[in-house]
Amino acid sequence: MILNGTHFTREQLLERVGDVRQIGGARRVRVDEGRGTGTLAYEVDTGAGLQFTVVPDRALDISRASFRGINLVYQTSHGEVHPAYFEPEGSNWLRSFFAGLLTTCGLTYLGNPGPDGEETLGLHGRATNTPARQVCDRSGWEGDAYRIVLSGVVEEAIFFGHKLRLTRTISTALGATALVVEDVVENFGYAPAPFTILYHINPGFPLLDADSALVLSARGSAPYDDYSAGHMDTRHRFTAPVPGGREENYLHTMAADADGLAHVALLNRTLAGGLGLYVSFAVAALPFLTEWKMLAPG
Repeated sequence: MILNGTHFTREQLLERVGDVRQIGGARRVRVDEGRGTGTLAYEVDTGAGLQFTVVPDRALDISRASFRGINLVYQTSHGEVHPAYFEPEGSNWLRSFFAGLLTTCGLTYLGNPGPDGEETLGLHGRATNTPARQVCDRSGWEGDAYRIVLSGVVEEAIFFGHKLRLTRTISTALGATALVVEDVVENFGYAPAPFTILYHINPGFPLLDADSALVLSARGSAPYDDYSAGHMDTRHRFTAPVPGGREENYLHTMAADADGLAHVALLNRTLAGGLGLYVSFAVAALPFLTEWKMLAPG
């Protein structure tokens, strides 16, 4: 592994520390305040500047994230709300939405609330408010690499109804400046089930500010509404907060590289000498990227 620009073998690093966790790793904690009280979380530190919080009680979603002490994400005022406070009706999903690096929407429905046949659906589904089971920290040595690996199972199921199982693994390593989220979803019932998934990724200040720009490998882009259509020329650029600002929404159909991956990055070239948050994903599984742009204060 490389730490602070120097390569270390496993033996060389262990000669220099009392516990590898003084460099980094995953630390299990519980929130002890407000509506988050009792919520299980893992604080992950790669020892290379990347720190993030995985919340098993919220589908192993990722709330906080920073790099070299600089915050990367937008966080609502709620914090990591315990799933017991979830209100599925209408738009009340927003009452427990922490935003952060990753909020999972789905698994059987997402999008605006409203009727679907004989059923009334709320906003964005139940996934992020479902606690994971079989949660496991499998961090350890693989040769000269110290891998940080967290996993668990999230099930959305109803008696006499749909049954979906999400198995999630989040991995990184000491010395790394990136993480990988690997999801496998299966229908463990005996009838077909609807399946939707949205990876809600939320960059925030100071990464997101007046000097920020969005760069992505899209082969086509379209606005969702007339207001967004009037701002197509500036859809990739950002400003300081705009009093009275309105939502803009754009659907990007993604292009794949030779490895089948699409890429998107939010860049701030004036922050800390230039800083960005990027995401790569398989187009065969996830063909679209939705840009939700909202610059109103707060």
